[in-house]
Amino acid sequence: MQMNNIPDAKLGIIAVSRDCFIRTLSERRRKAVVDACKKINIDIHEITVTVENEKDAVAAVEAAKQAGCNSLVVFLGNFGPETPETLIAKFFDGPCMFVSAAEETGNDLIDGRGDAYCGMLNCSYNLGLRKLKAFIPEYPVGTADDIALMIRDYIPVARALIGLAGLKIITFGPRPQDFFACNAPIKALYDIGVEIEENSELDLLVAYKKHAGDPRIQEVADDMAKELGMGNTYPDMLPRMAQFEITLLDWARDHLGSRKYVCFADKCWPAFPEEFGFEPCYVNSRLASRGIPVACEVDIYGALSEFIGACVTKDAVTLLDINNSVPADMYETDIKPRFPQYKLTDTFMGFHCGNTPFCKLNTCTDHNLQCGKINYQIIQHRLLETGEPDFTRGTLEGDIAAGPITFYRLQTTPDTKLQAYIAEGEVLPVGTKSFGGIGIFAINEMGRFYRHVLVAKRYPHHGAVAFGHYGKALYDVFSILGVEDIGYNQPKGVLYKTENPFA
Repeated sequence: MQMNNIPDAKLGIIAVSRDCFIRTLSERRRKAVVDACKKINIDIHEITVTVENEKDAVAAVEAAKQAGCNSLVVFLGNFGPETPETLIAKFFDGPCMFVSAAEETGNDLIDGRGDAYCGMLNCSYNLGLRKLKAFIPEYPVGTADDIALMIRDYIPVARALIGLAGLKIITFGPRPQDFFACNAPIKALYDIGVEIEENSELDLLVAYKKHAGDPRIQEVADDMAKELGMGNTYPDMLPRMAQFEITLLDWARDHLGSRKYVCFADKCWPAFPEEFGFEPCYVNSRLASRGIPVACEVDIYGALSEFIGACVTKDAVTLLDINNSVPADMYETDIKPRFPQYKLTDTFMGFHCGNTPFCKLNTCTDHNLQCGKINYQIIQHRLLETGEPDFTRGTLEGDIAAGPITFYRLQTTPDTKLQAYIAEGEVLPVGTKSFGGIGIFAINEMGRFYRHVLVAKRYPHHGAVAFGHYGKALYDVFSILGVEDIGYNQPKGVLYKTENPFA
């Protein structure tokens, strides 16, 4: 079963005009923004209702809905009417961006002056009075070309907000005992509009067994074999894992209810492999590659974070342990000569048993790195099996492909306050010499970030990874969600509040 699990932002633009200003100025500028968007391949629907009063606001929002828009750009082509323009955000069921027009020429500052620079201040004040959330760019005033670029930056933010508004997180637990990465309270999910369905691991086992002999199993197993290529080291495992993939997708289809999008947070040890007959890691990776994240170890906020990243990037994401330090001898021989810009404490290894999508692992073009392949979970094998691995097989192992990344997480504190962190960096093209889905990560000033954000603010060891630099969009998403504490890796010389200035 295929699912379209990542929304598209279908944009509309509404111009507003204060009745004592020249209405056609705002309309002409709106048209210029639409034309500028077309030049950079942004599809945006021009709403022809110009908003000067409350009835106009109702009519413009209705026109946007009729056009199929799920996100709006509210454009102050001139000063704008404070109440009607902010009511647009109240009436519209979707994210709204507010931007304003810059003046165009010093030769036309009589009838051609719109004062939207001033109007944006009152607009922001009115949004605050009504407790309405809206996206306002870093500098929300510009020419048509400037605003088109702002809209381009807004699109991934809008996708994430649309996705969260329609998201259900499905879990199969219970959440592990004495494993506090996964035991944050769920109330904050409801605060941001996310639904959750918590099930038993036994429910999942019953559903899995009912899929025995499903006629779709062979087709899915063949697709797995095609994806893995030379990494298909245990072909006898594929039917078991294909049956599980079908089980999860059917569960998602049957349990969406009123929601549009889904992600999972599933139990995967210690009982899972022995009862199901395999490790679920590779199946989890395949769903993540299709925009349906499956977080390990019933990590609900890990699943939430992954889904946000999938919406922002429209790409596969993963969830990793911020796992182990890089040995000093390995740093001196393999990293420092090639990447002298990084200190030893800027590096660490990100690891999980095998949930990182195959498309994000080394493809053997770099022979210094381990290629992606199906393997067994070494730790679980030590614990659960003697002799040759059987049911502990099913992990997807290999070194994570080199390239830019963003490490991030949205998390609630024990008293249900949302907090988040974001750090941009890269995966280095350096062999890990280890096991699992793993990579050597480098983030500037990681040592200080580790101590004064991750440790000081009590973050768990799981972090979501987006493959590229997406800090700007993620920061905007978290801000609109009302997250007041967003940590990041501060540059050298800029102290954290908890940092000892004498150390």
